[in-house]
Amino acid sequence: MSIVSRLLERRLHDTYGVRLEPMRRRHLKEILAIENQVYPKPWTPGVFQSEIEGIRTGERYYVVARRAGVLVGYAGMLFAPDEAHVTNIAVDPAQQRGGVGRTLLCDLAWTARERNLSAMSLEVRVSNDPAKEMYRRFGFQPAGIRPKYYENTEDAIVMWCHDIDTPEYAAKLEGLCG
Repeated sequence: MSIVSRLLERRLHDTYGVRLEPMRRRHLKEILAIENQVYPKPWTPGVFQSEIEGIRTGERYYVVARRAGVLVGYAGMLFAPDEAHVTNIAVDPAQQRGGVGRTLLCDLAWTARERNLSAMSLEVRVSNDPAKEMYRRFGFQPAGIRPKYYENTEDAIVMWCHDIDTPEYAAKLEGLCG
């Protein structure tokens, strides 16, 4: 089996009862329902439409997660020459801590590796301890603070994960993602 076939099989693997599929405009209503629950200042439909357009041009990557046929989360990232920047990972509050976020982050990390990128970055709320712990397990380390990044009130921790293109990181992902 080729490396590409293994990666595609991994992406389709039903982990934690979660199935991933590419984000499309038809998902917007379900995405916005989650977005409005998890963010005090949610993205608008126009922002998501713009991000989805970026998928077509290869500048963005977004997926949705389904459990038992219901959309329970989504995630995305943008691409720079040597890195991927995670723009969001959001999970329906009723589904949090059930493996959805980890499944989404696994897919983002494998996708960044497929694109031969060497690093990933993201911002996370200073108050979001569960997310910070998940990111640490994936090798993300704090690199700075963006003051009042969220709603002009809460700071964000900037986190980086380097050397994602190495065999060692692939082994880490195998352990985390199965």
